[in-house]
Amino acid sequence: MSFIDSVNLGTARPIAAKSGMSGIDKRPVDGPVLVRAPGPKGAGSSGLAGDRICDTDNHGGGDQAVYAYSREDLDAWQHELGRPLPSGIFGENLTTRGLDVTTAVIGERWRIGKEVVLQVTAPRIPCRTFAVWLGLHGWVRTFTLRAVPGAYLRVIRPGHVRRGDPVSIRHRPDHDVTIGMTFRALTTQPELLPLLLQADDLPEEIRERARRRMPFDIPDIPPTDLTHASL
Repeated sequence: MSFIDSVNLGTARPIAAKSGMSGIDKRPVDGPVLVRAPGPKGAGSSGLAGDRICDTDNHGGGDQAVYAYSREDLDAWQHELGRPLPSGIFGENLTTRGLDVTTAVIGERWRIGKEVVLQVTAPRIPCRTFAVWLGLHGWVRTFTLRAVPGAYLRVIRPGHVRRGDPVSIRHRPDHDVTIGMTFRALTTQPELLPLLLQADDLPEEIRERARRRMPFDIPDIPPTDLTHASL
């Protein structure tokens, strides 16, 4: 069974990174939390009421309304790093259990509890703020090479979420573009970028990056034309 292990909200706190302030310090809350579409990126809004975003150029907006990370993946990191990693420490709004977030398909829809429907959109790309927050040298590289990034989601149907809510996959598109593949395409394996265009629900900024990677179509030219062209 898949369910929400923790719902986490952040407040603005000073951090020794470029933004100066960050809402990455998210902590579990009790009771229901309203989830709704936050509007376009740049508005400074999260999909969860009461959650704070400071770096509005890179976070928030409709395609990054909610960030989910699995408790199982946190536990694996906890074992590797040899330190406790409480739910919310990666800046995730929803800590899931029983759900393989890395193999989630772009565009699949999650029903959470009785009301909320979210759609998988893109992986989280690590930044310096993330490394500074955890206090780990080389963390961006370590996180990137592991390629277990968690997933951003857009809000399809608003409502309230709470700890213990069941999570079910209500729709899965017929393609193989997963969170893990998308992450690798955007980081260590750019040759995968054209494959991402199979996913209709991919955010437009990622689709545009994939289009730029597409090879040019070179028309077949008869040998006689090649001969004349070389004169």
